[in-house]
Amino acid sequence: MAQSCKASVLHGPKDLRPEDRILNLPGPKELQIAIQATTLCGSDLHYYKHYRNGDIQVQEPLSLGHESAGMVLAVGSQAEGFRRGDRVALEVGLPCEECERLPDHVSFDVGALLEPLSVAIHATRRAQITDGSSVLILGAGAIGLLCAAVSKVTGSGHVTIADIQQNRVAFATSRGFADSGVTTPLKQGHNIEEKLEIAKETAALACQRLETEAGSKGAFDATRPGGKVVIVGMGNPVQKIPISAAALREVDIVGTFRYANTYSEAIQIVAGPNSLLPDLTQLITHRYHGLAEVDRAFKMAGRSHDEASKIVLKVMVETE
Repeated sequence: MAQSCKASVLHGPKDLRPEDRILNLPGPKELQIAIQATTLCGSDLHYYKHYRNGDIQVQEPLSLGHESAGMVLAVGSQAEGFRRGDRVALEVGLPCEECERLPDHVSFDVGALLEPLSVAIHATRRAQITDGSSVLILGAGAIGLLCAAVSKVTGSGHVTIADIQQNRVAFATSRGFADSGVTTPLKQGHNIEEKLEIAKETAALACQRLETEAGSKGAFDATRPGGKVVIVGMGNPVQKIPISAAALREVDIVGTFRYANTYSEAIQIVAGPNSLLPDLTQLITHRYHGLAEVDRAFKMAGRSHDEASKIVLKVMVETE
């Protein structure tokens, strides 16, 4: 029969409330999962701060958190292949319907990271990385670090990561996520010409690490002729790029949105062994326990550093 459960519910910007909810038994093809670990996503943070994410406006109170792993509590009458106690990771889009569960040696922490790892897998698929390719990652946040890690696993010859924060670059190179790093200049141009000059400077620095020749066409200098620029994540909705320079050098501009059919590969990657894969749990820099701590967790996730100057990458909420 139905039972009550505790939930953290967002009612408006920064308005999280603990509530009692009625949880019905799973339908014939459904599972009931006791969530053990959830990492907070950038999109969760947008909803927490603004009650919206880009053009997506929240219409009614909701519970945040989709990067999750847990244990099966109840199994629907027609849900084959599962039993109470199975360890699982949640795929919150359209599931592949082929993965069964988490391997016993894969922790719930790593299970929660399968969702952002899938974003990186999808991006590298779109990039069509081949053996020996050189890859430059702009941005050493959690998704950038995962893109760097997957690039190494899928055959990149050299991965360089760039960020305006030197300690994030150092984290990436010292923890095995990237082969080399670049701290980019913290400058803001006042017009398009100044912004392109800054982009050229950044590209030249990156190309020195990649041991390639820098060109002279703005932000796309770091990409070889015929290469690809893959856009991952939701940045500013309107951006200026040197489209003519990209066209002249036949640089493909490739967009990505979330992922599809990636969980099977993600599980294979983390199940290992793989000497090229860094320890992904290093990305979990801060932990909170229980629903009462969710508000504090979101406040930390919105920061770049904590009070002790430690960088903030992935914030995890453990519920059991």
